[in-house]
Amino acid sequence: MAEIAEIILDGKSYQLPVITGTENEKAVDISKLRDQSGYITIDPGYKNTGATQSAITFLDGELGILNYRGYPIDQLAEKSNFIEVAYLLIYGSLPTATELEEFSTKIKMHTLVHEDIRKILDGFPSTAHPMGILSSLAGSLTAFYPESLNPNQTEEEMNLSIIRLIAKLSTIAAWSYKNSIGHPVIYPKNNLDYCSNFLHMMFAYPTEEYKVNPVVVDALNKLLILHADHEQNCSTSTVRLVGSANGSLYSSVSAGICALWGPLHGGANQEVIEMLEAIKADGGDSKKWIEKAKDKNDPFRLMGFGHRVYKNFDPRAKIIKAACDTILADLGVVDPVLNIAKELEEAALTDPYFIDRKLYPNVDFYSGIIYRAMGIPTEMFTVMFALGRLPGWIAQWKEMRTNKEPIGRPRQIYTGETVRDYIPMAERK
Repeated sequence: MAEIAEIILDGKSYQLPVITGTENEKAVDISKLRDQSGYITIDPGYKNTGATQSAITFLDGELGILNYRGYPIDQLAEKSNFIEVAYLLIYGSLPTATELEEFSTKIKMHTLVHEDIRKILDGFPSTAHPMGILSSLAGSLTAFYPESLNPNQTEEEMNLSIIRLIAKLSTIAAWSYKNSIGHPVIYPKNNLDYCSNFLHMMFAYPTEEYKVNPVVVDALNKLLILHADHEQNCSTSTVRLVGSANGSLYSSVSAGICALWGPLHGGANQEVIEMLEAIKADGGDSKKWIEKAKDKNDPFRLMGFGHRVYKNFDPRAKIIKAACDTILADLGVVDPVLNIAKELEEAALTDPYFIDRKLYPNVDFYSGIIYRAMGIPTEMFTVMFALGRLPGWIAQWKEMRTNKEPIGRPRQIYTGETVRDYIPMAERK
C-alpha cells in the first residue's frame, strides 16, 4: 500500500502521496496542493524542496556518501579517468572499451574552435576574469552551431552538441588563461588525452616543447572526477531551469557557469588560498590563526574546513588528500603558503576542537593547494571547477530534456503594497 501524508488546512484534510527513491529517500509530493487547497509551500533557498527526480547522483551528507550512477566516488577516482566518468554520467553506464575509444576520439576531433572565437577572445581585455570569458564563449557556440537551438534535436544531433561542448570548453578555458597573461594561445593536440591536452594548452609556449607530468595528469583527472556532479546545487539547478525553457545546451551551461562564478558557490578553493596568503602576510603564525578560529567572539573562520552538505566528512577530501601529498612530493614545491596549509591540516586532524565539530579539511581545501602547486593561478580555480562540473551539467540537462520536464516556474508569497490608486505627479508629496 502506497504511503500517504496528510495535511490539514482550514479544517480540511488533504492526502499527499509519498515518493520513495531507490536509496530510500522520501519526499511528500505537493505538486497538486495548490490546485486542491489554494495553498503553496514556502522554502527559501529550496533547501528542503525536490525540484526533480534524478537518476544521476546520490548524495547523503550525514553518512558522507557520493555515488555517480550507483558507483562510489572513491572507486571512480581510483580506477577511472575523467572522460570515462563523463560518459558514465551522461549516458548512464560505464562504457565498453570500444565505446570509450569512440567517445574519446570524437572529443579529440572537436577540440579545435572556430577562428572567429579567437577573434572574440581578442576583444576581451587582459583584465577580464576568465569565468566571464568562459561563460561568454560557451554561450557564443550557439551562433556557430545554430542547429543546437532546435528544441526537438534528434539523439544524434544532441550527442554532437555534447561532444562539441566537452571538447571545446577545455580549449576555451585554457585560452581564457592565456588571454589573462597576454600570451599567445596554444592549439590543441589530438595525440594527447583530455587532461594532458588541457595542461599543454595552459602551460606550453610556441617557442619550446612542453612535457606533461604524468603525476599532474593523474591529480587533475581525480580533481575533475570529484567535481563532476554534486546533485541539485545552485549551478546545476540553473542549468536545468534554463534548459526547461528549451534553452540550448550551450546557453544552459553558460548560465550554469555564471551561477558557479558566484563566490558563495564556486569560489571556496580560491578563498582557501586567499586565507593562506593573508596568514603568510601576517607573519605566517598558523597557531595564532587557529586560536582565532576557535574564539567564538572572533569573526575569523577557516576556509576549506567542514561542509554545508556533508555533516560528518567530505568523502572527496579523503581521496584528494592522498593525491595532494603525492603531487607536492613529486613537484618538490617550496612555497610558504603551502607549508601553512599543511600546518592547518595537521591542527584540524588532531585538535579536539575541530574533531568534535567535524571541521575536517574538505575537497576545496585540498583542490586549492593542488591547483596552486600545479601553477594554476587563483582566478582560474573556478574555471577548473566548471571544467570538472561540465559532465554533470550536461547529464542533468539531457535527463531533463529526455524526461520532457515542464518549464520551471517557482511560486512566491507576495509581501508588497495592497491595491492603491495612481497619484498624479502634482499631488505627490
